[in-house]
Amino acid sequence: MEKTEHIDLGTAAARVARLAEGVGDERLGDPTPCPEYAVREVLAHLVGLSVAFRDAARKEFGATTGTPPGSVRPVLADDWRTALPKALDELAAAWREPGAWDGDTRAGGVEMPAAVMGRVALNELVIHGWDLARATAQPYEVSEEELAVSKALLTPAEDAPAEDGFFGPIVPVPADAPLLAQVIGLSGRHPDWRA
Repeated sequence: MEKTEHIDLGTAAARVARLAEGVGDERLGDPTPCPEYAVREVLAHLVGLSVAFRDAARKEFGATTGTPPGSVRPVLADDWRTALPKALDELAAAWREPGAWDGDTRAGGVEMPAAVMGRVALNELVIHGWDLARATAQPYEVSEEELAVSKALLTPAEDAPAEDGFFGPIVPVPADAPLLAQVIGLSGRHPDWRA
């Protein structure tokens, strides 16, 4: 049986926590690269997805793993400044546990192999971290290894329509664009987006 390569989500989780720490209350209503979300909704979504993917790693199924992400508009709780870093820490820790990457699991109401779900969790942190950084004018640095995981996940299958992406229509970028720009384009966002 082939062994699943485990990915440590700790760096991506810590990056998102640092970005969130840099968000002042006056920025919560600012626009983001997600047209339907202001900064507060991106932060709320990050809290929710951190809990959902933590529970997916633990194979603890219920409302946190069974609710599709678009079915409820994320609402930012008053305690988000403590809740988000805690949820991010727990998310990273859960995917380090034995068995987290084995078998099948569920998040967002979708069942898939845990080995794929862990990569989806990393991608969510990479993409929404970029959303948060871009919306709040913070620097964003992500490793080539993390970007390679996201690119592999977001690249449509050869038989899929070229414009269909994981998050919506793909934004074309030049083939020689930096890897981050390629990944952001595959996520349906414009790499040159500015608030």
